[in-house]
Amino acid sequence: MIRRQKRIALINDITGFGRCSITVELPLISAMRIQACPLPTAILSVHTGFEPHFIDDYTQRMVPYMENWEQHGLEFDGICTGFLGSVEQIYIVEEFIRRFKKDDTRVMVDPVMGDHGKLYSSYSIEMCHEMRRLLKCADLVTPNLTEACQLLDLEYPRDGRITEEALAGMAKALSDKGPDQVIITGLNDAANIKNYVYEKHGGSSYVVRKKVGDDRSGTGDAFAAIVAGSLVNGLPLVESVEKAADFINKALEYTVELNLPWNYGLAFEEFLTELK
Repeated sequence: MIRRQKRIALINDITGFGRCSITVELPLISAMRIQACPLPTAILSVHTGFEPHFIDDYTQRMVPYMENWEQHGLEFDGICTGFLGSVEQIYIVEEFIRRFKKDDTRVMVDPVMGDHGKLYSSYSIEMCHEMRRLLKCADLVTPNLTEACQLLDLEYPRDGRITEEALAGMAKALSDKGPDQVIITGLNDAANIKNYVYEKHGGSSYVVRKKVGDDRSGTGDAFAAIVAGSLVNGLPLVESVEKAADFINKALEYTVELNLPWNYGLAFEEFLTELK
């Protein structure tokens, strides 16, 4: 049997400039000594926070790509899903998980659908409904508050303010649909960013960090990648979230110092050697 490193499949888009999606996930996961294997959902010149942008939809190529991996007998310790561009892609991801998930494979779903109470322009209500199909396949789901509301068909709370009791109810409701672990990400007030961490068999808690700068592209992808890599490397969930939050805050401080535009993303490269 061939010895190998741990391996994570990344089902997400590849964006040439703007530090998001696989372009962020791959170097972070590699720095954690895990092999990162991309399956593109789309290829973009720059992300959709830039106008204009070039995009090549990869839907028709995803199935033969997946089938070729299967022909080669590839196995994965983790499967991470991110931006999906159509209902058809959701079905393809569902099939990918069916084919490649083993007893010890961790499936982590980041339902990239919207933020601040609004869906992204590429998302329809039908896509949001069908995204719920992936919950039953997931071990971990990492929605922000907007996405959690969509997955549960709840109204987004006024001004994004929500009580811990309500978060607990939402996390449990999401977990009841499949995943044992839930992180409701990016909850913020004037001073802090909070992540609500729920484990079906381990209780719940907040991971809180000081808010640094304004929202910028790719921070959710960086968060999901570091949490996924940490879990595959055997860290507990809360420790994985703390590791991701600390790394992102350090990179954000440097990014603010550089005064980069929001759509240039997170200047994380400076700190890759610190991520193990």
